[in-house]
Amino acid sequence: MVKTILIDPVTRIEGHAKITLILGEDGRVHAARFHVTEFRGFEKFCEGRSFREMPAITSRICGICPVSHLLCSAKTGDGLLAVTPPPAAVNLRRIMNLGQIIQSHALSFFHLSGPDLFLGFGENPKDRNIFGLIQKQPQLARDGIRLRKFGQQVIERLGGKRIHTAWATPGGVTDPLSEETRQALRDDLKEADTIIRRTLTTFKSLLPRLNDEVETFGQFPSLFLSLVTPEGNWEHYHGLVRVGDSSGNTLATFRESDYAQYLGEAVEPWSYLKFPYFRSVGYPDGAYRVGPLARLNLCRQIGTPEADAELREFRQRCGPIVTSSFHYHYARLIEILAAIEWLGVHLDDPRTMDRRVQAEADLNANEAVGVSEAPRGTLFHHYIVDDTGLLKRVNLLIATGQNNLPMQRTIRQIADRYLQGTELSDEMLNRIEAGIRAFDPCLSCSTHAAGQMPLHVQLVGPDGRLIAERRRGGEA
Repeated sequence: MVKTILIDPVTRIEGHAKITLILGEDGRVHAARFHVTEFRGFEKFCEGRSFREMPAITSRICGICPVSHLLCSAKTGDGLLAVTPPPAAVNLRRIMNLGQIIQSHALSFFHLSGPDLFLGFGENPKDRNIFGLIQKQPQLARDGIRLRKFGQQVIERLGGKRIHTAWATPGGVTDPLSEETRQALRDDLKEADTIIRRTLTTFKSLLPRLNDEVETFGQFPSLFLSLVTPEGNWEHYHGLVRVGDSSGNTLATFRESDYAQYLGEAVEPWSYLKFPYFRSVGYPDGAYRVGPLARLNLCRQIGTPEADAELREFRQRCGPIVTSSFHYHYARLIEILAAIEWLGVHLDDPRTMDRRVQAEADLNANEAVGVSEAPRGTLFHHYIVDDTGLLKRVNLLIATGQNNLPMQRTIRQIADRYLQGTELSDEMLNRIEAGIRAFDPCLSCSTHAAGQMPLHVQLVGPDGRLIAERRRGGEA
């Protein structure tokens, strides 16, 4: 007899989704599905628009990480113009992307996953949220708010507002950096550095009692994909795309324009989210992970002293290639530290203050691919235009899609460990959701509800008869 457990919706993620667990006759979890129930139609309705509009348009895809699409789209526009932006524009784009990494990682760690990590996975659901964290860990909650605010201020001071700025354009950026803004950003670096150091110390002290989560929240070998510099170092804005395995072998290194030769996109009838895979291995065995864990696994070093020291400790604690998805949390904290250090480097670079921030050119190519690292992983924009610059085809390969297959596997592993018979306990349900939160999936990302969202779980027999049902939060 096959039974189905439905978790709908999944809470404390960016967007709306549900999870189905399918049990075999032996009572074990025999399959798990992560359904993305939202439809994202940006590729289609952008057709016919000018490529010059795309940075502003695609930044509306996501209210949490608009900067990621803004910069990736602008880089794709650079390719259609066949220009390299001035050095000041490149540095300023890097600075904004670092601010984006800081604010998004802070949101994920403190607000979305912090209640589980610091209050406990079995805490009462009415308290296991950001408001419960504020009550029981006020210093930690304040640190999260301050750190995210710092990242948002980096974005606002450059682009004029915190979300949906149109500041980056094909060929560069709209405005140079003023000395007043540079000094304001530098003044805030010290507090941000103090906060992330304190948070890393606190988190590492928790690890000894989280061994069970480390072993069950997506602990499996897989492929990894991220950008690296030509020297193999950590990169977030421009570089080569690298694919490696869990043994430390490099399987491929390629330019963004060649991504379609290496990466395929499968579809399934039960989800709007695509299933990217590494072509030479095939679907579904060619699943790969992207994001902070992949970036730390594939880089040789980060290139700044404090972050490199943390990276060495990370590898000593967890292994040279870290295969537990639980450690996405750890990797995010190291990347926040790296972003703060690199911000200081770019702010001190005299080229950053140059007034030339825009390369002027007409359309010089009909096809281009842009790539950058969004907080959640590698992002590709692929545009084909006609001779007037109007878009004929758009393909967006987003980080959450690339993590889709690993998320399915993570759900199954956690459910198989914690599901006891047909008991739908809050702690079991939250652990399944927490495994997804480790990847920090971004589905619609336009809004996010703070606190307890509704959850509806059904256990259904093969004849369609309802065997068990649970609701929590929201209205029945």
